[in-house]
Amino acid sequence: MAETEIGLGKSGRRAYRLDEIAIIPSRRTRDPSDVDISWQIDAYRFDIPVLAASTDSVTSPATAVQMGELGGVGVLDLEGVWTRCEDPTSELAELGAMPVDTAAGRLRELYSRPIQPELVAARISEIAETGVRTAGRVRPQRAVELAPHAIGAEIDLLVISGTIVSAEHVSSSVDPLNLKTFIRRMQTPVIVGGCVSYQAALHLMRTGAAGVLVGAGSGHVGTSRQVLGLDAPQATAIADARAARMRHLDETGVYCHVIADGTMRTAGDIAKAIVCGADAVMLGLPLASASDSPCPGRHWDLSAGHLTLPRGRITDVEPHGTLAEILHGPALGPGGTTNMMGGLRTSLAKCGYTDVKDFQRAAVAIVSP
Repeated sequence: MAETEIGLGKSGRRAYRLDEIAIIPSRRTRDPSDVDISWQIDAYRFDIPVLAASTDSVTSPATAVQMGELGGVGVLDLEGVWTRCEDPTSELAELGAMPVDTAAGRLRELYSRPIQPELVAARISEIAETGVRTAGRVRPQRAVELAPHAIGAEIDLLVISGTIVSAEHVSSSVDPLNLKTFIRRMQTPVIVGGCVSYQAALHLMRTGAAGVLVGAGSGHVGTSRQVLGLDAPQATAIADARAARMRHLDETGVYCHVIADGTMRTAGDIAKAIVCGADAVMLGLPLASASDSPCPGRHWDLSAGHLTLPRGRITDVEPHGTLAEILHGPALGPGGTTNMMGGLRTSLAKCGYTDVKDFQRAAVAIVSP
């Protein structure tokens, strides 16, 4: 892709957000009932290609169970309030009731409490007892410490994530996590991220990860762009990760899943993310908008509770319906924020594709946002 000169000696690519592209239908249409929107990663098949984001405003043990029953998978933050408090329901209710500015300080206080390793296993077991698939998230800094507790509870998917995660972290003060060694010792499939470039995605794929998260913490409540200057328009980031996946597949014969994480508000955004190359999506704000979310009316980013440099905000959200209505309908309005899977299924049908993988071949056009 041609670069544009920013100034003498500095140039950059033109990159695109999801709201700057549109899907172009082909010559064929299809009955929506003939469309398959399921997703399979490793040995696990899910009826819908959706992961609930691993922030406490989206995923609790109860909502993880509900996500599983609705066909997706909820990713519990194994460093969140559910592993720091025996029963954080009153704390979450308090966060939902207090003013946003006050809630930010309260959230940081909650996240300063020590993690109780025994609660990591207990939460995973609590979810697993219902028969749904389990998934949990840790940061690279805590993976060696916390992952064994999750593995001991027979977690199905382990997510290692941060604002930006690389396969070549360098530190002069601590021994960094060797992702390649760590992942290849695991019997559990590992998803790792975020990343926003071709090279970063390719290097993460080469660690043996089953999937990579594409996104840089710059979604609707992330402030990485303001705090760190980091951002990458999601449509281009996903397409670059797709190219990395193709090269990795050519080199190894191993298919690594691309999971779009962030900036998706509507069913149309999900469809466009998949057309750009995503196999599945991780949703935060759309699911935090559920009336039965862990903290109804509030949403925050994973890094909002950082003690010294928060890179996310707490925000008010307007409830759009129950979690079931947001995912499967019936739609409560014309904005694409409810019955999102119905919207995705219909998008595939209107373009004539039979499944999510096939849908990645659909044409797109650049449009004005």
